[in-house]
Amino acid sequence: MGGPLRHFLAELFRTAVEAAHPASFLPQLLPALPVGRVILLAAGKAAGSMVEVAEAHYLDRLKLPPERLTGIAVARHGYGRPTRVVPMIEAGHPMPDAAGLEAAERAIDFADGATADDLVLVLMSGGASANWIAPAPGVSFADKQAVTRALLRSGAHIGEINTVRKHLSRIKGGRLARHAFPAKLVTIGISDVPGDDPAVIGSGPTVPDPSTLAEARAIVAKFKLELPPSVIAALKDPANESAKPNEPAFAGSRFVLAARPADSLKAAEAAIRAAGYECISLGPDVEGEARDVALAHAGMARTLRTQGKRAVIVSGGELTVTMRGKGKGGPNQEYALALVPALAGMPGIAALAGDTDGTDGGGGDATDPAGAIVDGDSMARARALGLDPAAFLANNDSTGFFAKMGDLLEPGPTYTNVNDFRAIVIDRP
Repeated sequence: MGGPLRHFLAELFRTAVEAAHPASFLPQLLPALPVGRVILLAAGKAAGSMVEVAEAHYLDRLKLPPERLTGIAVARHGYGRPTRVVPMIEAGHPMPDAAGLEAAERAIDFADGATADDLVLVLMSGGASANWIAPAPGVSFADKQAVTRALLRSGAHIGEINTVRKHLSRIKGGRLARHAFPAKLVTIGISDVPGDDPAVIGSGPTVPDPSTLAEARAIVAKFKLELPPSVIAALKDPANESAKPNEPAFAGSRFVLAARPADSLKAAEAAIRAAGYECISLGPDVEGEARDVALAHAGMARTLRTQGKRAVIVSGGELTVTMRGKGKGGPNQEYALALVPALAGMPGIAALAGDTDGTDGGGGDATDPAGAIVDGDSMARARALGLDPAAFLANNDSTGFFAKMGDLLEPGPTYTNVNDFRAIVIDRP
């Protein structure tokens, strides 16, 4: 992945990721010491790094005795960190596994044991929905896996996915706040969702949930999901309605939004202008089918090139992929693959699409690629290798295509997550 434009894009991605790392913002947001214990409950791809920073703050800076610090942290496999006091569990993502079950039960147990003198500090980041799995009564773990699988393949956006998940859980949709009451509850969240809605981040385990069982059922109908009978029954049971704003559990609770996709985009925009390019920002909340968004962005790039501009188009958000084939790859790689023919024959142009958590779709391994980098010569190179981008796109096999091209973006785990980062640079050839 050589070349100055490709290197520039890789540096932009690094800048965006670094702006979202907990070390850069978390210490000043951590609450004061309580009379009793500090109970850290962390979940998501940044859980390990957030706990590392919190432990250093409380143990080293505030000199909290280790016996007054407790809790549990869970992150996806490969995202664990060497925490000092709080145990770290690695669990499945995007498909939940037994480790996620254990992590959720332990988090609920800690919350249940909290007293009015304790601080329950919940550190949330993207991935928590899959890492904290506590099925509603009557719903088995296998049933929850089936729901997750169906939702991920449906093309539903993250808000719709989480609306269904929140109504099939004992921890999501504000229910963890119920368990923590009457302790002081503070949640610090890293957003990975368009709009930065606390009720969507990690499926909102500590905040009131505006969504309803009826909306969850409507989403199931909209996407024609075939779900187990127990799940259909659970979505009709009024007992599974999520927690609402007037409940006592939320009276003294606080949610702090610590890092947003917009923050990472802003850091990248500053680097773009410093490099002498015009910055065309489409904002942090772009949604849509990955291949369709790619074509729209390619059209913008062609227009800027016709105008003789030196510019970079940047965007965040979360794209979707409706699975029709049997290949491997996430929305960032599919976006990049759709750009290959759309940018063909255009010298002086390159594009990067990557997930800031370090992995994009795939089988849930920490070694999965984050995305891919392409340029105006990618189509010619693919033809020389006997590769047909359209065939790979039809099979949703973007990882297979870019692996053969040598153009995968593979930074490894970043220990944070503020959603996707995309950039198209247009330079003079």
